[in-house]
Amino acid sequence: MRILHIVPTYFPATRYGGPIYSVHGLCRALAARGHEVHVFTTNVDGPGVSPVPLGTAVDMDGVAVTYFETAIGRRLYRSPAMGRALEAAVPVFDIVHLHSVFLWPTAKAACVARAAGVPYVIAPRGMLVGDLIRSKSRVLKSAWIYAFERRNLEHAAALHVTSDIEADEIRQLGLTNRGFAVIPNGIDLPPLGEFEAQRGSTRQPTILALGRLSWKKGLDRLIEAMAHVPDARLIIAGNDDEGYQPRLEEIAIQYGVRDRTQFVGPVYGDEKWRLFSSADIFALASYSENFGNVVLEAMACGAPVVVTAEVGLASTVAEGAGLVTEGTPVAIGAALSRLITSPVERERMGAVGQRLAVQRFSWSAVSGLMEQEYKSIVGFRT
Repeated sequence: MRILHIVPTYFPATRYGGPIYSVHGLCRALAARGHEVHVFTTNVDGPGVSPVPLGTAVDMDGVAVTYFETAIGRRLYRSPAMGRALEAAVPVFDIVHLHSVFLWPTAKAACVARAAGVPYVIAPRGMLVGDLIRSKSRVLKSAWIYAFERRNLEHAAALHVTSDIEADEIRQLGLTNRGFAVIPNGIDLPPLGEFEAQRGSTRQPTILALGRLSWKKGLDRLIEAMAHVPDARLIIAGNDDEGYQPRLEEIAIQYGVRDRTQFVGPVYGDEKWRLFSSADIFALASYSENFGNVVLEAMACGAPVVVTAEVGLASTVAEGAGLVTEGTPVAIGAALSRLITSPVERERMGAVGQRLAVQRFSWSAVSGLMEQEYKSIVGFRT
């Protein structure tokens, strides 16, 4: 199949976190299965741009990636050059996969695909959540849904969601769509043998939180929960594009845990795997999380995990890889304390999580599921 993916940002703009890694992981794995995979994206990278060639395909792990410059409407990733390329290219593809909502590339690509009679799949990437819409630009996003997104969703061959939680959130918005393809993200497994678990090597147990420093991640309630876990320290790793760290430091001071809370900034590659391998517990206390790639990465390294019920992977964690808790600081603290005081339970959960991550969430397995979904809808015309 000839498959075109549309995503607002891409490598090397890693500041945008999980979606970039998961989209490329999927594309790379689909290419490895023998499909011709293209990506159209922009060169936006924070306030600047990525040092990439424009308008010409670049090979990245077997994926043909084409970058386009944005124009007026940069916040929506509006790119007239991409628009012209879409009109020329979309008719020759078998299927188009759109990653994001509320942004210009998705709206434009969906419109072009409908006109060309090419089926398309939309992956909202956790952006169609009622609480997020209400808390962030509610009026503008509601207007955008009625002006553009409603029609895009109604005509999509499927909505690609990564968990049942994400599908339920979309249903609660009352939007009409043809169906859901519930297919998880995959993960790149840590290098075998290079990062043996180092848990218990220090006297003070370590709880790790890794990801963007954002209000959505529930770091405020995780820090407050540390007041109920007096014998452990918290390491928070991740980039702070929102300038949120000073507020988190204030919360740590307020609850008397600043001396046990360490901010280490963004981590990548070997440094990231070492952190996962040395953590006694990995915690994700998100208010809303359609999936949670970092949870899988922690599981792959054998770390037991504690997540809030709002995390898309909660049902997987509940299979024995860790604990799922209510979102109050007291409840989070109780779950962390339970595991801190039970090394046998931590070891057992870590082993279960590692097995689940390897067997169920490898990119080979996930791309196979996506391939089946594509095959089931190719030939369907709007």
